[in-house]
Amino acid sequence: MQKSQPQIPAPSSSQIPDLSQEASVAAIPPSADFPPAARPMLKSESPSLKKRQGRDEASLVDGTGQNLVAKRVRPEQAPAKDLPLLYENCDVEDMVIIISDMIQELIERNDKLPLQQGVLTRFHSRTPPGISVRDYLQRLAKHATLTPPLLLSMVYYMDRLCSLYPAFTVTTLTVHRFLITAATVAAKGLSDSFWNNTTYAKVGGIKIAELGMLELDFLYRVDWKIVPNPEVLVDYYRGLIERSTEYKLESDDGTSEDEDEEDVVESPEIKTEAATNEKWNKWMDDVSAQNTVKEGESVDKVKEEV
Repeated sequence: MQKSQPQIPAPSSSQIPDLSQEASVAAIPPSADFPPAARPMLKSESPSLKKRQGRDEASLVDGTGQNLVAKRVRPEQAPAKDLPLLYENCDVEDMVIIISDMIQELIERNDKLPLQQGVLTRFHSRTPPGISVRDYLQRLAKHATLTPPLLLSMVYYMDRLCSLYPAFTVTTLTVHRFLITAATVAAKGLSDSFWNNTTYAKVGGIKIAELGMLELDFLYRVDWKIVPNPEVLVDYYRGLIERSTEYKLESDDGTSEDEDEEDVVESPEIKTEAATNEKWNKWMDDVSAQNTVKEGESVDKVKEEV
């Protein structure tokens, strides 16, 4: 005997959504929900803008001297990792993490901005790439041999391009093309050894001709000024660590620089070295005085013989 299969009733026409009648985002006029007077004014963010916002938030205090803006609370289960004071000694993986976290914050902010019609740059992609910012930056740092100074220079390039080229904003459509362009320019302009464009294009996942056009457009937009001051890189490095909840500088142990200097001066090794130098200088003075006396005596003897 064959078992009769239960019959599933077909959905009625009222239960099936008519996709042809769905209104698209482009079909909605921009003033449908927000009148011009009440439309919120949004502005794209850059690394320097986020740094200034952090300083302004830190300066907001009430009459009792307490901050009005709550500070970020670092998770207790994951203590912050110490990073060296010099960015040259920072590990590449740690540098990639703090930079990618900052870029991700910019993307989350700038992706909420409406895309203006007709304002597209060469850095815009048709669709967001399927790789995250951190993974893509790690790929560039590994296969393009990017050092910490080069990675910080890429942050400087991002800030400079945002300030000189208002049409460019860091979004999911522009960040990947910008990163491979900035990595190519930084390596070729600041490093003694670098790869050719074929290697960089292969690592970045774009065509060689496209990379050449991106490189030329970037250099034109920043006025061919690609060498940052070392003080600027130090400022970026400290700013990135201050915004991170996973890292902190080695000097964040509560001791001041004056206390460190006093400890160095009062250490027994320094005292021993100072005493040795004092004895050496005294011995050299005695030797030079004896030589002066001997030379004077020899001159007197020569005069007497003459």
